[in-house]
This record gives sequence, C-alpha cells and structure tokens, in this order.
Amino acid sequence: MVIKVVKGNPTPEELAAALAVVRARAAQLAAATPPGAPQVADEWSTPARVARRRLPQPGPRAWGRTYWPG
Repeated sequence: MVIKVVKGNPTPEELAAALAVVRARAAQLAAATPPGAPQVADEWSTPARVARRRLPQPGPRAWGRTYWPG
C-alpha cells in the first residue's frame, strides 16, 4: 500500500497517527471477512442504484439529470 500526502506538511507524529488509523481499519475489515468468502461489491458502485430513482421529467434541463456515473 502506498500513501502519498498531496496537500499540507504533516509532522511525523501526525502521519504516524493517520497511518495507525488506516492500518487498524484495514485489520478490522480483514478480520470481519473469513478467508475464501466472496467479496461483496460496494452499494455505491452498482448500476442498479441509479435505476432505482424515477426517470427525469421532460424539460429544458432534463438531459443534465440523465448522467450515468461511472
């Protein structure tokens, strides 16, 4: 895993604290899923999420509401 600071200038202590949080979260997620279990896709990335909403009503700006994220 590569972590890059793109803005700011953290002190070594601040960077260590941030990395400790990231590593703890990764360890928690790894322990929560048993080995060999199928990975479930995140809900935000499913195309069905977009289709759940009602279609936009016709109008002058309706084309802008038809954007398909992805």
